[in-house]
Amino acid sequence: MIHAYELHGRYIVLDVESGAVHELSGAAFAALNTPPEEHTAEQAEAWAELMALKEAGLLFTGPEPAAESAKNADLPLKALCMHVSHDCNMRCGYCFAGTGDFGTGKRSVMPPFIAEKAVDYLLKRCGGRKNLEIDFFGGEPLLALDTVKHTVAYAKKTAPDKHFRFTLTTNGILLDGETITYLNEEMDNLVLSFDGRKRINDVHRGKSYDKLLPKYKNVIETRTGDYYVRGTYTNKNPDFTEDVLHLASLGFTDISLEPAVLPPGHPLALTKDDLPALCAEYEKLCKTMEGDGTFSFFHFNVDLAQGPCVYKRLRGCGAGVEYAAVTPEGDVYPCHQFAGRGEYLMGNVANGGFSPEISGRFKELDANSREECRSCWAKYFCGGGCAAANITVNGDILKADRLGCELAKKRLSCAIYLKNVQMYE
Repeated sequence: MIHAYELHGRYIVLDVESGAVHELSGAAFAALNTPPEEHTAEQAEAWAELMALKEAGLLFTGPEPAAESAKNADLPLKALCMHVSHDCNMRCGYCFAGTGDFGTGKRSVMPPFIAEKAVDYLLKRCGGRKNLEIDFFGGEPLLALDTVKHTVAYAKKTAPDKHFRFTLTTNGILLDGETITYLNEEMDNLVLSFDGRKRINDVHRGKSYDKLLPKYKNVIETRTGDYYVRGTYTNKNPDFTEDVLHLASLGFTDISLEPAVLPPGHPLALTKDDLPALCAEYEKLCKTMEGDGTFSFFHFNVDLAQGPCVYKRLRGCGAGVEYAAVTPEGDVYPCHQFAGRGEYLMGNVANGGFSPEISGRFKELDANSREECRSCWAKYFCGGGCAAANITVNGDILKADRLGCELAKKRLSCAIYLKNVQMYE
């Protein structure tokens, strides 16, 4: 299987199974799309070169044998998303977490003893893994900063032979000098929520722009670890390139801006009618970044040389298998976006409960298990898409969010284009 396309005057072809990427001449690109018996002399010569790539195993390759046995791989838990707070001091209009309580109507923070049980749960189910991840999430996790600090100290003390990578996602309201110092010392990664231009940020995030900007600048000016400024775009800003460029102009070098995933009929939801404009916007951002190395865009980051193994590529995020989320009460769910959906409750860290049936369902959710994904050129990059998005949009973890799929494929095409430019120029 191949994916051949033209973008900004360049002809690109991805060999899906091998991961090889080639930039083609116009004649070679035309030869791919013309029956061999109709080739011009120039196209015939180019076709011979393409067949040489095939012989070398770099074009028109078949699936890896290992791909068929990916479901049989032993994949113990390696990452835990700890919902230390099911409360939030903001009320963002597009929030999938029901403004912090995940639709439960109950606002709470995780007590330290549950946090300890969650760490114990991860250690019990991590197998022989040395590198483990703990993500502090909410709601707003800084509402439970004491629990965050307790968790970090407990994990390091309890398992000094493990390497923990800590991440925290914050809306920034509670950041102060002391908190920033702590986070910069202890968090391997910080995710800072910020939507871009002032008018866009403030329409969704409670007129917080002027409060957040100096706090976030303080973070990045004093930080040596990883971070992302992460925003969300809705139907209110389909020209989201302007928000990305605005964030870059403020000095932020690592930027993520993602489409809101909302149920049909939501007043901020993106629809298929928005798709042409959104795809054009990604192409615009891609072209802008071609000559600008001052910032990175999360969805344009792709590793074509040393990417993950076939098991990981087919399974994607690993929700419910390698990754799980824990609520303030200790309930375990396949990922942070499933919290509060009782039918996906996997257990509780207080008693070590675990549902092999639910975990097994998610283990089956690789790209080859979904009919529409099996023949998709992007399957090794998205692993079959997001099960949580599928259920939000379609009410079924197996039924793909088609808008999300098309946006993901456009982002990947742009990312591969940019990587090709960087490699050869």
